[in-house]
Amino acid sequence: MIGNHYPEFSYERDINNLKEALVRLEVTYPVAQDNDRKTWAAYGTRFWPTLFLIDKQGNLRYQHVGEGAYQTTEAAIQSLLAEPYPES
Repeated sequence: MIGNHYPEFSYERDINNLKEALVRLEVTYPVAQDNDRKTWAAYGTRFWPTLFLIDKQGNLRYQHVGEGAYQTTEAAIQSLLAEPYPES
C-alpha cells in the first residue's frame, strides 16, 4: 500500500506538516508528497479518496471513489494476491 498526498491547502505542501499528520493519524504505510499533482493527474484522479489496485504486472485492475465498498475492495485485493506472479 502506498498513499499519495495531493495538498488541498498551502500548509499541506510542507513535508514536515505531512510527516506530523502521518504520525498523529497513525498512518504506517508510505505516503508520497504530490505537490505538483503529477501522480494525481497521471491516474486521472478527480475525487478524494480514490483507491486504485494495481496487479503484479503493473496494470490498473480496480478503482473505487469515495468511502465504503470495503467488502468488494477486500475481495478484489484477495483475488489479485491469489494470482500467480508473471514469468520472467
